[in-house]
Formats: sequence, C-alpha cells, structure tokens
Amino acid sequence: MLSVKFICVGRMRERFYMEAFNEYAKRLQSYCKLQLVEPAEIKLGDNPSDREISAALDKEAEDILAAIPDGSYVVALCVEGKGLPSEAMAELISQRENSGKPRLCFIIGGSYGLSPKVKARADLKLSMSQMTFPHHLARVMLIEQLYRGFKIKEGSLYHK
Repeated sequence: MLSVKFICVGRMRERFYMEAFNEYAKRLQSYCKLQLVEPAEIKLGDNPSDREISAALDKEAEDILAAIPDGSYVVALCVEGKGLPSEAMAELISQRENSGKPRLCFIIGGSYGLSPKVKARADLKLSMSQMTFPHHLARVMLIEQLYRGFKIKEGSLYHK
C-alpha cells in the first residue's frame, strides 16, 4: 500500500478546512496510509526584512527535511512549479505504487513559501495554479486531488 505523507507548515485552525481535510483523509483510508505532519511556522512581524524571511524559511526547512522519510518521492508545492492535470496525479500514484519504494511526500509551506533547500530536495515542484491561495486551502485542494487520482486509477465515476 502506498504511504503518503503531507508535511504542511503551520497548524490548521479553521474548522471548515479541518473538516474538509479530514473527510478526504477518511476516504483515502482504503487507498493509502496517510500521515500529516505540521511543523511550526516561524512567526514574523508585520514587515519582515528579506533576511528575516530567509532565516525563518531556513529554520522551517530543517523541520521539513527531517520529516521526509527515506526513499520518498518528494513533491513540493510552489508557485514556480509545474501544473499537472488530475490524470497525471493518477499516473504519479501508479508510478510510486510500482516503484519498489511506495512512498510519496507532499510539502506545503507557510505564509512565505518554502526555502530553496526544500525545493532543491523535491523530485517534483508542483503548482496548483498561477493564482495565490491560502496555504490551508491548498492543503484541502491537494488531498482532494490525491483522492481524485486514486478514483481515476480505479475507473470510478468520481472523475467525470
């Protein structure tokens, strides 16, 4: 069974996001072993300098990189990443399941994104859209796409 780990900087506090994420996590139970890790987001003042942002991202990167399981295929969500259709997500799932190392790790940064160190570790840089979304909403969108990918693989009518 595929092992999927979400490493998402910062805790979700909005009930509606948590409920949506948990609903898809429940649906995924029969498809994969899902784990969520939420490293702390470094809090910055109202107008942080580039240096302060860089230092915060580097600290977050330490926690993120330490949470990546050995042998994982790492997907980092970032604006400069590649956009993929849902069918490509299904193909990624299939590739990982058949790889001999069935570990998939998705990383979503906090308010200021991800450190270049995390992006360098990624096997795939993925963009959800050219638009900007709250990172907690991106988490819900990503888990739905993961679920959709499994449904596409099985030929379900979920993906029409």
